[in-house]
Amino acid sequence: MTDQSPIQAAAPFDPSLSLFQLLDPKVHADPFPFYRRLREEAPVMWDPFMHTWVVTRYEDVHLVLKEFSADRTPDPKKMEALGLPSLGPVADLMARQMLFLDAPDHTRLRKLCMSAFTPRRVDAMEDKVRDIAHGLIDDMVKGGECELIADFAEPFPAIVTAGLLGVPLEDHRQLKAWSATFAEMLGNFQHNPDRIRDVLKCVADMTGYFRDAVREQERNPTDGLIRSLMDAEVDGQSLSEDEVIANTIVTMVGGQETTTNLIGNGILTLIRQPDKQAQLRAHPEIIESAVEELLRYETPSQHTARIVKQDTVIGGKLLKKGEAVMAVMAAGNRDPERFANPDELDLTRTDNRHLAFGWAAHFCFGAALARMEARISYLALLARMEDLRVAVPESKLEWRTNSGLRGLSALPLAFRPVAG
Repeated sequence: MTDQSPIQAAAPFDPSLSLFQLLDPKVHADPFPFYRRLREEAPVMWDPFMHTWVVTRYEDVHLVLKEFSADRTPDPKKMEALGLPSLGPVADLMARQMLFLDAPDHTRLRKLCMSAFTPRRVDAMEDKVRDIAHGLIDDMVKGGECELIADFAEPFPAIVTAGLLGVPLEDHRQLKAWSATFAEMLGNFQHNPDRIRDVLKCVADMTGYFRDAVREQERNPTDGLIRSLMDAEVDGQSLSEDEVIANTIVTMVGGQETTTNLIGNGILTLIRQPDKQAQLRAHPEIIESAVEELLRYETPSQHTARIVKQDTVIGGKLLKKGEAVMAVMAAGNRDPERFANPDELDLTRTDNRHLAFGWAAHFCFGAALARMEARISYLALLARMEDLRVAVPESKLEWRTNSGLRGLSALPLAFRPVAG
């Protein structure tokens, strides 16, 4: 699909519009004014510092997510040719993950994974997930203060993910540590040699752990996603062991990082807007639309990369085949051309087809679980904590140094406990 607007001459580049501005802690703490500038001044822009096109309007982000290529991971041989042979194991792993593949490979993997990760499996977990949430809150509320990220937003999805995969629940801290390290690579665009070493060790450790888990499932089959992926068959096709491991890892990472950020960002937003918090407390029946609005308003996954499949004109700019594109979902989710009063939190917003989980073939296949965890978390936390407030000056809050995955490093809270 190509728009009909004439191709415009390239304007002089304004460095203050580069996505590298997200590395500024002040911009990172509140990127939405920056995204507004991009939408208004340069909605389709070539960023020479990033060597990528950047699109920020809802319609354009939607087009990129729907039509452009997700196959953006160099294979190990290309890594070697680029002088980065040490990254071969990372490229090898990512090349088997459906997140980085196009049809027909993506279609085959997604069908197989979806046959294992069914809505029925998610629905069957709800009571257990609610018990996990309240068990963590029982330990948090005794003193009238907590650190929400470390005490709840991190361990909650990690324990749920361990149960989903069918690995020992006591391993959830290790799963979380691996997930956070791997997410640093997925969400950041700055070069950091120390991070590369950590990621390489993380990939080796995760691969070994889940290969051992496959062996254990062969000896002692149990219910869980790993076993289901091993057994999945569609049209006579099944997953190889390496594909089982690779897509277990992407499910583990996706199942933790987005949910951790969604919980932390959502609770902070509700504290900042006490009228909306009071509305949700008084009307818990609006929780489903509230979760969708918090996903739109404080998008946990801010942007994602794609590759131009064929020469395409967007917003009067010619994007050439093979060029990189950064689709900024968080900017599209605040586009006034798509959402009425986009900077206003409306917990009962009805027309809310946001971009937080992607779109089309690459729509997050764990979205149903993330939504369930968010619904349970918000209602449980609000039911057990009254007079919620941030226990430090907001200027002291620190956001994770991850330009793509927006979330807090810590969220100290004070409150009045309510018995469970």
